[in-house]
Amino acid sequence: MIEDKSICVPGEVLAIGMDTLPGAGTYREGEKIIANRLGLAVIDGRTIKLVPLSGRYIPKTGDTIICKVIDVGFNGWRLDTNSAYSAMMSMKDATSEFIARGANLTQYYDLGDFIVCKIVNVTSQKLIDVTMKGPGLRKLDGGRIIEVDPNKVPRIIGKQGSMVVMIKDATNCNIVVGQNGLIWIYGEPMNELLAIQAIRKIEKESHMSGLTEKIKEFLEKNRKK
Repeated sequence: MIEDKSICVPGEVLAIGMDTLPGAGTYREGEKIIANRLGLAVIDGRTIKLVPLSGRYIPKTGDTIICKVIDVGFNGWRLDTNSAYSAMMSMKDATSEFIARGANLTQYYDLGDFIVCKIVNVTSQKLIDVTMKGPGLRKLDGGRIIEVDPNKVPRIIGKQGSMVVMIKDATNCNIVVGQNGLIWIYGEPMNELLAIQAIRKIEKESHMSGLTEKIKEFLEKNRKK
């Protein structure tokens, strides 16, 4: 059997025998379990699965994402979700304020604005509805947006948000991590830079053990300069 946390390529044999069960990203061929994509092997009890190393974001209901306004219509906004599908946000989901019929919607959100919103529905045709009603959902002013591999977002956030809180504390930056791989960072320019370096380091080394300690050391070493 392949070792836990090994990087595997499509077609690679991960295990032989009927004791091991094929999980996500793998299939059985006779006695063998074979990888059907590039990924990180994760052995979970008797099951072996592959966690993708890269790929586009796939929208899911309940995800909090960062979107860019790409079109303003008469009754809502079209948003780039950093996936293969755009989203629609209606006037009622955009604000608690009453918006008069025929009002100029750009006074709320204009082309090029970035917003934090939540996916409330994804239809079978991949039509996405989002809302701005909820804690922390808002328009993002200032700061900068970076893009990371959506599959690395859980590592960047950390258990119960531990990793991102550590970066926030070390850099005094305001950071919002979208589950679609867009991250907003706002603080002093040098601190923003340090936060970005830390995030890129997590993204690159996400498969390594002891990552929290490494990032902590990296932040402490570079913060003192």
